[in-house]
Amino acid sequence: MTGERGTALPLPVPPDLDASLVLLRHGQSVWLAEGRFQGRADTPLSPLGERQAALAGARLADPAAPPRLPVPAGDPVAIVHSPLARTAQTAAAVAAAIALRGRPAPPLVAEPGLIEIGQGAWEGHYQRDVESGWPAEIAGWRRDPVRTFAPGGESLVDVDRRVREALGGVIERLERARVAAPPADASGTAPGPTSASFYDPHAGPWIVLVGHDGAFKVALLALLGLPLDRFWTFTQTTTGIAVLDIRNGRAVLRAWNRTEHLAPLELEAGEAERRAEEEAAARARSGAL
Repeated sequence: MTGERGTALPLPVPPDLDASLVLLRHGQSVWLAEGRFQGRADTPLSPLGERQAALAGARLADPAAPPRLPVPAGDPVAIVHSPLARTAQTAAAVAAAIALRGRPAPPLVAEPGLIEIGQGAWEGHYQRDVESGWPAEIAGWRRDPVRTFAPGGESLVDVDRRVREALGGVIERLERARVAAPPADASGTAPGPTSASFYDPHAGPWIVLVGHDGAFKVALLALLGLPLDRFWTFTQTTTGIAVLDIRNGRAVLRAWNRTEHLAPLELEAGEAERRAEEEAAARARSGAL
């Protein structure tokens, strides 16, 4: 199936808005662990995904812990998430981690516009089966995703339209938060319109978006003013964290795919592998099968 070539239209941003967006991909799902195409299928987190979500939540509940995440002081004003189970569970883990520190949990807001790209006939199939059953279509999707997509699936042009609408609502929420609680200067008074550069200390409200790799690719292109045919430029791992500044009427990518919170899982995996190797060596020495 083909779709018209998308254009990189600028996403409207208030010129006096100082704010930040954090893009958090959901944890590993059951179907991701099995190597299946997901799309809009509502699959829950796997046990590993639940641990990833808890670690990501703890990271966002203490962003100043080294290595620091480049976000403003204080907690996010909201956690906006795709309504699918894997994203809702991840968003709830972030809210719970903040509440565990004795602070009010930010509101959880389900946003249908952030749902994953519909993969039509491919959903539920293993990757190897998609590659053997739809070789031309999957090759086209990887080569030219604007014009070619899954049979019965969603075009990037349609995804771009709904993602931009969702981002517009998020930006409006940030603007309302800024107006309701403008930052104070050293004298305790609210400053006027800012002309700060992107290199100044962070200020203003921030929001966490919990979503999917595909939809976040489109969101990032929209925020940065890049064309849709750059779709494959960015890839975000499960519970990878991205941070964007919004200042002077535009967005700037400050951090991409931060995963230091997953270090405990990597250490555990390395320790388990070491123990397995030692046990295999011991069995070999003893002659056990």
